[in-house]
Amino acid sequence: MHHALQALTDELRRLKTAGVKTVSVSEESITALRRVVAERAQRAPSVPRATAPTADAAAVPAAAPVKAAAAPKPYEPPAARSFAAKPAAPDEAAPRLPDAPVVTLPAGDKATRWAALHALVMNDPTCSQNVRPGKKVVLGVGSLDARIMFVGEAPGAEEEIQGEPFVGPAGQLLTKMIQAMGQKRSDVYIGNIMNWRPQMPTVDGREQVGNRPPTEREMTYCLPYLRAQIDVVNPELLVALGSTAAQGLLGFGSFKALGDIRGRWHEFAGKPLMVTYHPSYILRNQSNRSKRMIWEDLLKVMERATLAISEKQRAFFLDR
Repeated sequence: MHHALQALTDELRRLKTAGVKTVSVSEESITALRRVVAERAQRAPSVPRATAPTADAAAVPAAAPVKAAAAPKPYEPPAARSFAAKPAAPDEAAPRLPDAPVVTLPAGDKATRWAALHALVMNDPTCSQNVRPGKKVVLGVGSLDARIMFVGEAPGAEEEIQGEPFVGPAGQLLTKMIQAMGQKRSDVYIGNIMNWRPQMPTVDGREQVGNRPPTEREMTYCLPYLRAQIDVVNPELLVALGSTAAQGLLGFGSFKALGDIRGRWHEFAGKPLMVTYHPSYILRNQSNRSKRMIWEDLLKVMERATLAISEKQRAFFLDR
C-alpha cells in the first residue's frame, strides 16, 4: 500500500506541473485512503504523558506566553494537496540501478550506427530487467535525417506493447500536432528519455494501471542512449514534451513550474531546445487557450527551422 500511495503522489505531482488544478476522486477512493490513515494512527506507538517538567521546559521563563495547541487538521485527500514538480524518490518508486552505460557506436552511415544503438538498447540487461514479461524495451523512431526531434519522458502502456514511443492517445495527438506544422510523423524523430515504462506495484496476474514519472536515477541511466540518438540523427532542434522530460534534459530542480520555462529556447547536447507541454495536457484541457499555448511554442519551432507558416497556421486556436 505504501508503494501505491507513493505512486499516486507522484502522479499528482506530474498532473500539477502539467497545469491540472483539480482531480476527480471517487468517494470509494477517499474512504479507502481514510481507512489507511486510521490504521496507521492505530499502529503508531503512544507517547507517554510526562509526569514532571523537563530541563528544557524548566528553562522557559514563567512570564512567557503559552500558546494553545492547534487543533488537528482534518484529513485532506491527495487531490487537494500542493505538490512540487519533481520525480519520485528513487528508493520508493524504483529498484536501484547500476551506473549509466557508456555508449560507443561504430563508424559508418546513420543507418549502421542506429542499428548498432538499437542492438545495444535491446540487449541492455538493465533495460530488459525493468520490463515486465511480454512487454518491450522502447527506442525512438522516425527519420534519421529529421531536422526536428521530439523528446518525451517514458513509454506508457501502449508504447511498451508496440515497442514504439507515442502511439497511445497522447501520441496520436502529437501526430496531429506534427501534421498541423506541415510535417508528417515520418519527417521527424520521436523519442523518450526512458527506454522502459517505469513500473508501479501491481496485483499478480494483472496489468499495471496508470503511470508514474521516472526517477532521477532512472533517467540518468537512460540519458546516454538518448544522447546517442541525438548524435546519430543530428537534428537541428529539440522539443521537450512536458515537465518531467524538461527536468531530465535541463537538470533536476532547474525550475519549479513548466510555465516558467516553456516557450523559450534552451540547450541540450549542443542543440537548441524548446520546452512545451506534453500532449496529454491537451487531452485533459480541451480549451483553445491550452491548445494555443502549445501551438505558439510550435510556431517558434517552425520559425527556427525555417518552415513555411501560413496565415491560417498562425491563427490556429485563437479565440474568435
